[in-house]
Amino acid sequence: MELNLKHHKTLRARQNFIRKSVASVMLLNMLCFSLAPVTVLAEGEQTESTSTKPAAVQAATSTTKIPSVEALDLQVRSAVLIEPVSGQILLDINSDVALPPASMTKMMTEYIVADLVKQGKFAWDDVLTVQKNAAQTVGSRIFLAEGDQHTIKELYIAMAVGSANDATVALAEHVAGSEQAFVKMMNDEAKRMGMTTAHFANSTGLSIADMPKEFRPADGQETVMSAMDAAILAKYIVTDHPDFAEFTAIPKYQFRKRDTAPIINYNWMLEANKNVTNFKQFAYEGLDGLKTGHTASALYCFTGTAERNGMRLVSVVMGTSSDKARFVETRKVLDFGFNNFEPKQIIAPKATVAGTETVTVKKAKNTEVPVVSGEALSFVVPKGADTSTVEAKVNLTEEGLVAPLKQGTKVGTVTYSYKADGLNETLEKTVDLITAEDADKAGWFKLLLRAIGEFFSDLFNGIKNLF
Repeated sequence: MELNLKHHKTLRARQNFIRKSVASVMLLNMLCFSLAPVTVLAEGEQTESTSTKPAAVQAATSTTKIPSVEALDLQVRSAVLIEPVSGQILLDINSDVALPPASMTKMMTEYIVADLVKQGKFAWDDVLTVQKNAAQTVGSRIFLAEGDQHTIKELYIAMAVGSANDATVALAEHVAGSEQAFVKMMNDEAKRMGMTTAHFANSTGLSIADMPKEFRPADGQETVMSAMDAAILAKYIVTDHPDFAEFTAIPKYQFRKRDTAPIINYNWMLEANKNVTNFKQFAYEGLDGLKTGHTASALYCFTGTAERNGMRLVSVVMGTSSDKARFVETRKVLDFGFNNFEPKQIIAPKATVAGTETVTVKKAKNTEVPVVSGEALSFVVPKGADTSTVEAKVNLTEEGLVAPLKQGTKVGTVTYSYKADGLNETLEKTVDLITAEDADKAGWFKLLLRAIGEFFSDLFNGIKNLF
């Protein structure tokens, strides 16, 4: 009996061992088969992520390769391309060389007249009487006679569209009393705008020898302006007078009913010309200004501006060989900008700056007052550029900040800097930091309690430091 019991236990142990072994083998097989698809899938995903990355993802993480300026083979004496809001320079060829600008001079006349109208000192419907100087002015003109009367708007359009020298002089004399008095206004404005090479001898851009003798400047100094100065002037036009295209984009204008033909805009690149047989080869998408120029000494010049996908660019080419060439070269310059660059917002208006969410204001109900950016900030960067490397440097002026303070009070600045592949310069711009809400002064009782608390806090810290 005892022997049978031992045999039974031994047999049962062997059966349990066999069952466990079989179960272990089955479990191992199940695990292997279940892991195999996962391994294959993982390898497949890895292969796809490294070799078949979607084009959209690749585009988002790779910067556009910027062609060299030399590759454009520009046939110009000088050229420049800027983004007018930031003032960023995207292309530069001899842009600081002072050259005769011809009728691009009229951009300053346009700016001043439009600004005076905007200020309410004159009205577009004001009627002026043509004086002797304007009537004797030669070159491109609408043949004004002394004593003719026209509105400021009529003459302004004749100047902006047809580059009419006589209309320009008539406007200058009406605004300032004489053309030379107006020229002083032009030169003063140039200094205010930061134009470093510009000097104006007249309102039109004519050579002094082509002006009526009795109205020539005494110093004999000719009008000059660099491509950069022309771009700066254009920047002021498009930013201070965003309605500029209401004049500059007019393709043709009937000045007088009796005129046998309308004035045709010298700017052949206007987008409005895309269906005009003679000009459609030059028409450029988004282009709505600004000013052509030509004299024997200046050759053919053009300041153009166009807007695409929310980005406006200003281009200047000076000293090209023909009226057609100035537009051909301008197309190269603008294409360079629109094909290779895009605007990127770095900070939105009224946005919180990380790490500087508040500023301390003494005697305020809430001493920690929230601060935000005073305006938006954008950089124009190569397409696809990674802007996560933008650096911010905050400079707070907490000393002297005492309640009460109004919302919008400047309490410091934040400077952003960025260096992208394809750009020679480090982009840098500063915006103000302002209070996001009013900082009201605390009541006397709260200030008393706060002072008591600070007293005991200082006392405790003093005692603690003794040990």
